[in-house]
Amino acid sequence: MHRDSSSCNSYNYGDAMYWDARYVKEAETGNFDWYQRYPALLPFLSMHLTSPSSRVLMVGCGNALMSEDMVKDGYEDIVNIDISSVAIDMMKRKYQYMPQLKYIQMDARDMSFFSDESFDCVIDKGTLDSLMCGSDAQSSAARMLGEVSRLLKPGGVYMLITYGDPNLRMPHLDPLAYNWQIILYIIPRPGFCKANGSGSSVRSPLEPIPLTEKGMLPFDYTMEDPDSHFIYVCKKKVETAVDSVLPYPLNADFL
Repeated sequence: MHRDSSSCNSYNYGDAMYWDARYVKEAETGNFDWYQRYPALLPFLSMHLTSPSSRVLMVGCGNALMSEDMVKDGYEDIVNIDISSVAIDMMKRKYQYMPQLKYIQMDARDMSFFSDESFDCVIDKGTLDSLMCGSDAQSSAARMLGEVSRLLKPGGVYMLITYGDPNLRMPHLDPLAYNWQIILYIIPRPGFCKANGSGSSVRSPLEPIPLTEKGMLPFDYTMEDPDSHFIYVCKKKVETAVDSVLPYPLNADFL
């Protein structure tokens, strides 16, 4: 599958100036959560992030409510980063009396501020997607994912919520390069309604999708919602990776 130009539009979503201008323009419109809200993601977090004391990193937090919702559910330590200083300043002011939340202006491609293996979970709702719509997408994606892998503790989880199906994302999420095991879930977009007469779904969204040996969807797999979101749960292996070099070169067809 080739790059989804309809999703990328003509904006440089990897550029801080774009996001600063956007958050200034939309300052009066309230909070916005990309793709899925917390209630829809809670079952997946409950399965893969069991301890409220887990240290969580929210990359590309924007002005979303998800971190606040997690704190209300008992999570105690959530660090939020975003490339936009405008978004971070707004959220710092809003949550100055909620010590469980920390906000830092930072580019996800360079998180050297944090030490190795310092987070139990990294949550990404659309940040990787944004980088892959920006300039030098292939390099940006590799830099961010390398940083995510570095920051995760052994046994830690990178939860990626994205519009990208396995044809688009698995070449970048290569398990050998980042020393993690991948479980895939597919969840309908918010508000999706089945067509009349389509019947009830046999598969629960909480049931992992069986992937082929190459990490792709089975050839006969069909989605009830063609615009579903994909949840990749990448769990870092406890043992040390032998080789951190990609086993094959990426090409533009996977962007």
